[in-house]
Order: sequence, then C-alpha cells, then structure tokens
Amino acid sequence: MPGKRVLIADDHPLYCEALRAVVPQACPEAEIREAASQADVLAAVTSDAVFDLVLLDLNLPGASGVSCLSALRRVAPLTPVVVISAVDDARTMQEAILGGANAYVPKSAPRQVLINAIRAILGGGTYMPAEVVAALRESHSHSREEPAPGRDELTLRQKRVLELLSQGMSNKLIARTLAISEITVKAHVSSIFRKLGVTNRVQAVIEAGRLLAKSGGH
Repeated sequence: MPGKRVLIADDHPLYCEALRAVVPQACPEAEIREAASQADVLAAVTSDAVFDLVLLDLNLPGASGVSCLSALRRVAPLTPVVVISAVDDARTMQEAILGGANAYVPKSAPRQVLINAIRAILGGGTYMPAEVVAALRESHSHSREEPAPGRDELTLRQKRVLELLSQGMSNKLIARTLAISEITVKAHVSSIFRKLGVTNRVQAVIEAGRLLAKSGGH
C-alpha cells in the first residue's frame, strides 16, 4: 500500500511514538503526520483528499466526547477513521461507531490487533475486535428491538453481499467472489445501508449481527 497518508491524532508522546512504530508495520510506505489537539486535527484534515487514514484518540485537548470525530466527518466524510482510545466501555464505542468511525481499537489491545485493523481499513475492508463487536451488538440491541417502520427487506443477493461485508471483505473482493462488477457491489452496499438505516460498513455489520441473533441464527 504505497503512498498512503496517515494522520496520528494523539497528544500522548509515548503513545504517538508507539503508533509511529506500528503504522509502518501495517503500511511500510506510509507518510505519517501528527496532530495533538482537535484544532490541529481540523487544520490538517481539510478534505477527503488529504489523508487516507486518521488514527484518532477521542480525548484530545479541545475535544469533548466525540466532538473531534463529528467535526472530522463534516470536513472529510469519506476518510477512514480508526478510533484508538483508552476508553473501552460499550456506550463510548457505540457512540463512536454511530458517529462515523470505521473501527474502534482499545489502547489495551495487542499491537497485532492494531496492525490488522490498519491493514484492513486501508485495504477497503472493515475491522472490529470480536469483544468490541459483541459489546456494541448487546448495547445496540436494547435501543433497536424492532425494525424501523417501513424498512425494506434485503434481497437474497444483498444478504450475500452483507455476509461477505461482515467478513471484512473490500468491494473489490466481494465483486470477485460473487463474479459481479465492483459498481454493482457498490450499488448493493448503498441499498443495504439504506434498508438497515446505517451509514457505514461497521454499523451494517453490527446491525446484521443483531438481526441474526434475533432470528435465532436463521
């Protein structure tokens, strides 16, 4: 993955140093920049063209809750964001994912978990540690016991696309697996998002898991 531009947004020097060591293991040719406050992040990220990935600590100076994530999504809605936080409670994780984060990795996670997450996201896929997905699904189920009124059912092909998406596959790999065009996959993914009432791939995976659990796995 040559030439990928990665922003490390964290105000802790020791953790920034650790991330500077981890990122090249996931993407050897990455160009790394750093930001130590919400203001620095927003000054650095002015559009989707600036960075290929943002590694974001929620607790930056000047930030409150997911304020930095929300601000990022306004200026660069398509730029992948991996939240890396010392906070690992389900409510915070859910808020971050619903706020537009593509992945959430606790700072307590092993280094390889973060390496795998970076590789997956830069490759166009998704990544969530199993314990994070479980916590999010449990939390999410309490607020969405019934489907939204008028929600359309997924077609068989869309269910298959969602299944592959849940495995972390990129659109390109899904297209290859199903022997269809990548444009068709993108159209299916957009329809899946609309029908499930979600805005990104991680949210779709969580919602899919909730619906599967509710149906008893059938």
